[in-house]
Amino acid sequence: STQWLGRKLLTREAIARAYVAKAFCRYPTTRDLIRALQSSVSMRLICGFEALCDIPSEATFSRAFKEFSESALGERVHDALVQDYLADEIIGHISRDSTAIVGREKPAKKTKKAKKLRKRGRPAKGEKREPAKTRLARQSDQSAEEAIAELSTVCDRGTKKNAKGYKTSWNGYKLHLDVNDTGLPVSALVTSASVHDSQVGIPLIKMTSGKVTYLYDLMDAAYDASLIRDISRELGHVPIIDRNSRGQDIPPMAPHESERYKQRSAAERANARLKEDFGVVNVRVKGHAKVTMHLMFGILTLFADQLIRLLA
Repeated sequence: STQWLGRKLLTREAIARAYVAKAFCRYPTTRDLIRALQSSVSMRLICGFEALCDIPSEATFSRAFKEFSESALGERVHDALVQDYLADEIIGHISRDSTAIVGREKPAKKTKKAKKLRKRGRPAKGEKREPAKTRLARQSDQSAEEAIAELSTVCDRGTKKNAKGYKTSWNGYKLHLDVNDTGLPVSALVTSASVHDSQVGIPLIKMTSGKVTYLYDLMDAAYDASLIRDISRELGHVPIIDRNSRGQDIPPMAPHESERYKQRSAAERANARLKEDFGVVNVRVKGHAKVTMHLMFGILTLFADQLIRLLA
């Protein structure tokens, strides 16, 4: 009511809906979205634009997207959806996986961290030198927010084994996803492409545990670490993690665990749907905040689409 210059901020709500429509219809650019809004009366009305003259310009869409990114709108709306539809449910399995997100910016140059100077030579008699804590050990004592704050979020180069066992490399980011049995995304994190999956396991377990009640953690061999298993058990879950052989013979998974582990394909299907059905591969923005917002529009669309299928 106090605004007297520029387009009314109430338009932001309609613009946010339009970005969800962009993900649902897989429009690669905002320009394509605006053309669709201009030609489709039903889409225009669903989004909240009553007349052709109400459709903002491409520059206004861009400014609004920046505001959404800076305010973490996507994460806040997703958390609200999870709270409304899943908080009162008991979820059987949470399937955890990551997927590569190719960026449109140059990978950041790696900077060497300054090592803490230690006294040279052997320790004196009776002197105890505590070894530096690993990241997983630090994460065990941290909250989810503290652990996430330490993860790298710059655009860099990552390498990952695909479903066929071949290594693939890319410049950009990595999307880490927690999915329930019905394919609804419960938690999502975006990190640098170089961040190993195991570094995100504990923060995701703590984050998802704070949102919903669930029984089993399903993870592939990338998350095979004793500390991840310990945290999962401490929070009341049963971890079922594929073993990483590390060049040694390992016993096969127990039959009942192997049967439950098949449910982990829910995370793989969710990642595939995000890329194939909701256009998250069409990254045309730069910077972690904007890339996260772009991915969150796809995640919100996936959540709504899966929910409609379940309720139909």
